[in-house]
Amino acid sequence: MLDMKSTKSERQKLGTIREISLPIISDPRGDLTFVEGERHVPFVIRRVYYLYNVPVDSERGGHAHRKLEQVIFALSGSFRIKTDDGKTKSEFWLRNPRKGLYVSNLIWREMDNFSQGAVCMVLASERYDESDYYRSYDDFLQVSRDLGGA
Repeated sequence: MLDMKSTKSERQKLGTIREISLPIISDPRGDLTFVEGERHVPFVIRRVYYLYNVPVDSERGGHAHRKLEQVIFALSGSFRIKTDDGKTKSEFWLRNPRKGLYVSNLIWREMDNFSQGAVCMVLASERYDESDYYRSYDDFLQVSRDLGGA
């Protein structure tokens, strides 16, 4: 389940963060879920990566992207994602492997509160490119202001 602590009107203002629900095929042998780029996610998938064995007191993320878009899933366990578009801060809890969080470019994201054994899968629109990252929150806020966000 994806729990959104922001209000509905806050989520609509963000416009670049939204829930993605994947299909499920169930039978007595278990459940199967799949994802197709440009069908279930709004981009061509150019990279997939996993976070696992994350200590429960660790934080991940702490950056924004210039161009890259992502959909983030909790394949097992749970964790919190805190987002910031330069104006509005929100938090989302991921704990259902069929429910992902779409995060567009120019959104600051931080992840924490990983449960024991949590597995995070990220689908990305671009290959890794260090120059795509805003690693300084102050730099991100300045760009957000310059683009009319804050």
